[in-house]
Amino acid sequence: MRYLKQFFPVLALVVPLAGLTYLVDILGMAGSARVATEALIRLVFAVGLYIFAGNSGIVSFGHMSFVAIAAYATTWQTCCAMLKPITMSGLPPFLKEQTYSLLTAGLTSVALAGGVAFISGLVLMRLASLSASIATLALLFIVNTVYSNWVSVTMGNSTIVGLPVYVSLYVALLAAIGAIVVAFLFQTSRWGLMLRATREDEVAARAAGISLYWPRLIAFTLSGFVAGFAGVLFAHFTGTVSIGSFFLSHTFLIVAMIVVGGMRSLAGTVVGVTLLSFVIDIFRRAEAGFSLGSFDVAIPPGSQEMILALSMLLILVFRKDGIMGGKEIQWPRRVGTDPLPAARIAPSQ
Repeated sequence: MRYLKQFFPVLALVVPLAGLTYLVDILGMAGSARVATEALIRLVFAVGLYIFAGNSGIVSFGHMSFVAIAAYATTWQTCCAMLKPITMSGLPPFLKEQTYSLLTAGLTSVALAGGVAFISGLVLMRLASLSASIATLALLFIVNTVYSNWVSVTMGNSTIVGLPVYVSLYVALLAAIGAIVVAFLFQTSRWGLMLRATREDEVAARAAGISLYWPRLIAFTLSGFVAGFAGVLFAHFTGTVSIGSFFLSHTFLIVAMIVVGGMRSLAGTVVGVTLLSFVIDIFRRAEAGFSLGSFDVAIPPGSQEMILALSMLLILVFRKDGIMGGKEIQWPRRVGTDPLPAARIAPSQ
């Protein structure tokens, strides 16, 4: 029972998520499984971003860099053995002339993304909160510029095709559950608690002997690993990779989802991504048009972006901590139970 109470916040997220996934699978609506798989991959990235941004209070706009790094790394190892020497002639021989297993490619790609996060974090995490946010955006621009112009290695702005596709609905579900568990274990660990202390009050945290640098660096590195995992999943879900897929539009979409759900809690991240993915899909279908009796109805293009912006605005105005209010889903208490019986003070005589 003690372990059930301890891990209830995770179970309260994982069980409904698995139920929704199973429901989508058995209903078998056109395109629903693909949309759900994409949403689960998006959730992996959002949870990775939450590990750093949610616990530190520093919004990172550069985590899409780690997604791109891992996606291209697994592409170099698994795709188009016949075409690589021609289309990506700048690759080193061990990549250009060899094809590696999916497991090897996935592990090394995630490790590369985490390594880049660690190296960049050595510098970025020394900056103050606002400066660090701007610096992560600069990191995204650097990676995008390098990959867009490194034609002999990345094919520039062209799309690389021919990747093996193995990420199904349930593979994405298992990946999302794994990311949620990792995020929960970190936020309840010693380093996670110290990081949230710096988020709440940097001066008080310093006074208590807590370093601002090391908890942030550890969280930034771990979130880089998880973001890289999302990049591997994305590459082997679509079967294609293009640098244009890893830039500002997707970055701001994920940040918006986290803000709507509540950036200060893992539950808020999961709820925000799930809810807005559902809403966006509805409006995407409405933009494509649907039949209503004898009439064909379609809403104006761009409506999903307008709804997303309006949702963020309403949340920021009326509930600045998001839908979940920065709280996790806790084990229900019995009515009338005193949560702190030891704190009761006897009346004075």
